[in-house]
Amino acid sequence: MKSFIEYGPECEFPLENLPYGIFSTTDNPKPRPGVAIGDQVLDLGVIKSLFCGPLMSKSSHVFDEESLNGLMSLGKSAWLECRETLQKVLSASESVLRDSPLRHTAFVPSSKCRMHLPAKIGDYTDFYSSIDHATNVGTMFRGKDNALMPNWKYLPVGYHGRASSIVVSGTPIRRPTGQSCPVDDKPPIFGPCKLLDFELEMAFLVGTGNQFGSPIPISEAQDHIFGCVLMNDWSARDIQKWEYVPLGPFLAKNFGTTISPWVVTLAALEPFLQPNYNQDPKPFPYLVHDDPFTFDIPLTVSIKPETSPEETTVCKSNFKFMYWTMKQQLAHHTITGCNTNPGDLLASGTISGPSEDSFGSMLELSWRGSKPIPMSDGSTRTFLKDGDEVVIRGAAQGNGYKVGFGKCSGVVLPAISH
Repeated sequence: MKSFIEYGPECEFPLENLPYGIFSTTDNPKPRPGVAIGDQVLDLGVIKSLFCGPLMSKSSHVFDEESLNGLMSLGKSAWLECRETLQKVLSASESVLRDSPLRHTAFVPSSKCRMHLPAKIGDYTDFYSSIDHATNVGTMFRGKDNALMPNWKYLPVGYHGRASSIVVSGTPIRRPTGQSCPVDDKPPIFGPCKLLDFELEMAFLVGTGNQFGSPIPISEAQDHIFGCVLMNDWSARDIQKWEYVPLGPFLAKNFGTTISPWVVTLAALEPFLQPNYNQDPKPFPYLVHDDPFTFDIPLTVSIKPETSPEETTVCKSNFKFMYWTMKQQLAHHTITGCNTNPGDLLASGTISGPSEDSFGSMLELSWRGSKPIPMSDGSTRTFLKDGDEVVIRGAAQGNGYKVGFGKCSGVVLPAISH
């Protein structure tokens, strides 16, 4: 596929991708929907008259809104029609936008755009769906023979997170303060987190939701998923260790969650489908699906110390390492009749692979702090230091093109003194 917007084979935003985001500019500070193409952002509000299909022609007002929730709520048929229109008007052989006066106002260099959260996220759920990650953590704390809890292979384990502190890439993250218990037989202490960690994750945004009391069948789950983002589930490991019994994560996870600004649609990711993880024992029928819904998306995590001009890549993983699929996560989430809404965010949990360099957290990479990780500037890390920038990247490799998400990054700020 070729567009009249020029870009090279290493570009993450070719015509095959067309991810959606919310952006603003200095001369127009209103956040509004856009699509990334090459090094440009296409302002969808400017070209809404070009959406002439039976579904989008009467729904183009969604391109004037300050979030993608309106577009998400239209459903899969509208999403596909919208994508088909965009690929047509952006193609090199189509003159309707290429030779139109609209071209001069519709495109903004991405370097001049400020990116915002792509959706108004009403609810956020984080799963625990990487078997290598769960095995690693279980081995650390319970031993190899009892690594996975008895329920882990029967259901996608998850917890409800905090939606209000989800931020877009580039937003600094303040080191949290809280209680921890560094010595097991001593009373807890209060102070800044000393074991700050990242978690390499991906997440999906719900498009059309479901009625209260009506579960989403797994055969239809894919039709309710709008697209995916990269995610860093920042974690305070020392706070988490003290607080998580008996109800699970709380303050150790609520201080910040970073997502990438661009939402890559399922249609753009379809070429990268591959067979699902072989699940044994076989799940209950409401979780069984034979169609592949696992995606080959290479992922990396880098750390850039404040005093260094260079990043150090500390993790090379892949979204294909997931045990539970996104369809299973959504079907399980709603099996009780729990209703989801457009813009709800459901995350994968830490994505770790089988090799040590594919572990998706500092907890695993440093094996609870026992193995310092060398940085390119000569320093080492077991957990994150103030001033560190953590950068997550992901891009699937097609035949002569890439489908990427842009970076998901954040810099650690010092804790506020109390």
